[in-house]
Formats: sequence, structure tokens, C-alpha cells
Amino acid sequence: MSAATTRSRTPRTPDRLCAEAVGLAREAAEEAAAPGVVGEHTGVVAEGDRVVTHFFTAEEPGYRGWRWAVTVTRASRAKNVTLDETVLLPGPDAVLAPEWVPWSERLRPGDMGPGDLLPTEQDDLRLEPGYTGEDEPPPNSAVSHDMADHLDAEDADLTTRTPSRGAISAVAEEIGLRRARVLSRYGLHAAADRWEEEFGAKTPMAQAAPASCVSCGFLEPLSGSLRQAFGVCANEFSPADGRVVSLAFGCGGHSEAAVMPKPPRPAAPVLDSMAPDAFPLHSARTDEGGSVPPASTDESAAEDLGHS
Repeated sequence: MSAATTRSRTPRTPDRLCAEAVGLAREAAEEAAAPGVVGEHTGVVAEGDRVVTHFFTAEEPGYRGWRWAVTVTRASRAKNVTLDETVLLPGPDAVLAPEWVPWSERLRPGDMGPGDLLPTEQDDLRLEPGYTGEDEPPPNSAVSHDMADHLDAEDADLTTRTPSRGAISAVAEEIGLRRARVLSRYGLHAAADRWEEEFGAKTPMAQAAPASCVSCGFLEPLSGSLRQAFGVCANEFSPADGRVVSLAFGCGGHSEAAVMPKPPRPAAPVLDSMAPDAFPLHSARTDEGGSVPPASTDESAAEDLGHS
């Protein structure tokens, strides 16, 4: 590392006369700020040769951690210090506003209110041209707009209007179906994913439903390709009333769940006694005296074997 590099990274020593001009710096800060909001002197930083910045605490509410920075300087070999700049700057622990985000990235569903306008980008991926313009006449055609300007008014009216009566765009415009842009394939998929996440088969409501919306009488199917997977709920008691729902969605308001299931019939009661029942193992035998002789264990076992 060279000596010049070492000297460039070494902190400069503030100029003595500029560093001692605390009073001049405070007067400049108080003149720029409101009365009583310039706090104590917190430090001095050398900005260059005979250029020093004084820092004062900002006591103004809402500017915690901010400080007034007053830069003073003097000419070479001059003893008179002059004011250079006064500005309010954030300190290391200052409270700062969050990073600015464009409105198009901050906007969320539900943010639009009455009277709000939401312009759509010309290259929005969710939209695509509603017509391709294939039925437009070529530029050098006798019925094109460029060539019609060179014709008389009567001829231009006949040549520009009559051939376009059967054009696709003209017919669509006449019945009110012509749109400059329609949903693109990406727009359709994005909308389907959004609806499936909110009112789809994986929601807790659908998991506990007695049946899915595909068999519900309150479902109003959509038109176009989306009718294969979505519809509009028309049940006022359903949490999805007036919302686009997946055909696999379901809730307790299903039209075919009106018949309540019958309560289960309890089993027939089983009668039992709480006293033990006696079951004799041998037939009663009496001796000559009429009493039952006590039989030993061995004799009883031998008798059992004899009878078997």
C-alpha cells in the first residue's frame, strides 16, 4: 500500500478556526430552524481543507435522531470563518420514512373506492387485443382511409362504408360486442388461480360440505372456457353469495342438503341380572343315611374319569 493511499484513508483533522466557530454554526441553524428546536452541539467532522461541519441535535417533534448540519469554511490564510451550508440530516438512529413504492405495486384487491380510476398498462399481460385487424383494408386499397381522403365525399362514403358492413369487427361493434382488449391466456389462468384459492376444493368450507357446487341448484354457470371449472353462487345464505366459485367448492347451503338425515336408532336394550347363576357340576348323590358324603379331590377326579 502506497503512502498516498494511507494518507487518503486517514481521517482529516478539522481546521482549528472552523472547529471553534460553534457560535456561528448555532446561529445559522437557529435561523434556518424554528425557535427552540436546535439542541446541543454533538460533534465536528472535517469535510476537506478548512471545511468543517458542525452537528446539533434536532429537538423538533417527529424528527427523532435527526440533526442540524452546518458547514463552515474559510479561505487560505484567512482568519474569518464564513457560512457555507445549513441542512437537516438524519443521524445513524434516525426515524425515516419507509422506502417509496410505486402505486402500481402498492395496490391491493379491495383498495379501489367509488370514483377511483385504475388505468391499465398498454402492455398488461392479462389482456390481449380483442381483434387482430385482419379484416381491415390494406393501405393502398381503394377503401382504405388514406385513399378515401383523395376521393370525393360522396364516393368516400360509399367506398368506406359499404364493403365493411360484413366485416367481423363491424358486426361485433353493431351488436355491442366489440372490445379493444380481452383477457389473455395468462389473465385467465391468473383469475382462475385466484378464485380457486379463495373458493376452491381445498378450503375448510368445501372439506366439510355435504356435496360440491357442481350439483347445487344455486350455481349459475359462467360463459366461455371458464364455465368448465367455475360458476357464480346465487344462494343468499352461502358465504360465497355473488362470488365466483369453483365447481369443486361446497358449503352447508347446498340445494340438495335440505333433507336432514334421520337420527340413528338406538340398539335394543339387553336385559341381564345382577345376581350370579349356580351351575352344578355333578348330580346330587346321597348315602344310606341320607346325607351327602364329602368326597376328596382324588376320589372326585377318579369318578370323573370313570364316567368319561
